[in-house]
Amino acid sequence: MAKKNLHKDVVIIGAGMAGLTAALYCGRMNLDTLVLESGLIGGQIANAVSIENYPGFVSVSGSDLISTLQKQAENFGAVVDEFDVIEKVTLTSTPKIVETEEHIYECDVVIIASGMNRRKLPLPEEKKFAGRGVHYCELCDGHMYKDKIIAVMGGGNAAVDAANFLTKYTNKLYLIHRSEFRADEFSQKRIKENSKVEIMLQTEIKKLHGDKRLENIDILDKKTGEMKNIAVDGIFVNIGVEPNTKLFKGQVNMSESGRIIAGEDCKTNIDGVFAAGDVREKVIRQLTTAAADGTTAALLAEKYLAKLKA
Repeated sequence: MAKKNLHKDVVIIGAGMAGLTAALYCGRMNLDTLVLESGLIGGQIANAVSIENYPGFVSVSGSDLISTLQKQAENFGAVVDEFDVIEKVTLTSTPKIVETEEHIYECDVVIIASGMNRRKLPLPEEKKFAGRGVHYCELCDGHMYKDKIIAVMGGGNAAVDAANFLTKYTNKLYLIHRSEFRADEFSQKRIKENSKVEIMLQTEIKKLHGDKRLENIDILDKKTGEMKNIAVDGIFVNIGVEPNTKLFKGQVNMSESGRIIAGEDCKTNIDGVFAAGDVREKVIRQLTTAAADGTTAALLAEKYLAKLKA
């Protein structure tokens, strides 16, 4: 069946904090706005159990924050299309083309807010145990490990916060990181005070073992060179993220890290194409800066459209 061609003023790629904020502003400015999300709405932040550093909230879950923002955007007319996977984009044409599994969208503006993906555990056994002992979402899968032994891999805020959350299920938790903590002092204090947790810094996971499910792992103490095996039922991996920018390679300028080069005005090297949120090359990446990027991209997109129609 032939794909249907549709025209939009603005197509936003990604429905995280930056993309939904851009959709909210574009909708308020009466622009025909579509948000395309190939995965879950909200991106990485949707899994956060408690956010305590977003202005206006003492504490709010990521799912509640994103749900509210989505409703705001939709109330102003933006359409959010979940799980319609983008197959191809052509950003240098006029109009720009965004082709999904079901539609071909012609649009005047593209706002790229495609975010980041969690980095996979770099071991050959990862594929065998993915979903059967190796996990990347503590909120989604933590309940499976009630009264089990869990390992969390990573040393940043995401890893330590995941470990703090998972202690509600487990009897024993290993927090394993190859160097020193990068998490903030408050999160570190909580995990260090929990009697269920054994912290293993300067330690690497070298191999996974098990029949149909993960049963135990080999770990290396980098200080002593000692290798030992410990029993674990599941590993939750938080070792960083990678920018979701493969679709745009060869069209927009990117840094060595794969993020899109765009200034504080969120403008890329292509007129009418903006980058917002974690996908943009910048120093600070927080929820607040993602929302700021979404706002900036939307407001300047409207100015760009006004010039096109003048």
